Amino acid sequence: MAKILVVDDDPDITFAVSLYLRKEGYEVQSSASRAEGMKAIASYKPDLLILDVMMEQPDDGIAMAQELRRTGQQLPIVMLTSVGKVTGMHFDKDSDLVPVDAFFEKPVRPEELLRKLQELLQKRGA
Repeated sequence: MAKILVVDDDPDITFAVSLYLRKEGYEVQSSASRAEGMKAIASYKPDLLILDVMMEQPDDGIAMAQELRRTGQQLPIVMLTSVGKVTGMHFDKDSDLVPVDAFFEKPVRPEELLRKLQELLQKRGA
């Protein structure tokens, strides 16, 4: 089954998402920061990344996605964040600024997230 990495500094989110995805048969690992996430990508080699925007820095997730794309990493990235609620601004995927494959505001319905993950993993052949 596909391997998914969840990078979010909120332990409640990583626990809930990991629990749900494991129940659906996925192998899941989590990291609580951008630095931990980058190390986990190198060692765990996930098939898909679920990423928060605001962690230690307000734009850690965006910067991490940009760095991954800049270095040629093509794994699907799903951004799962509450940044719109916190800032009052609307964010969405963008090939340059927010280079992700999908963008969801928290809270997201689990079945909606699962549907998108399945779609992205199928495209990747994982």
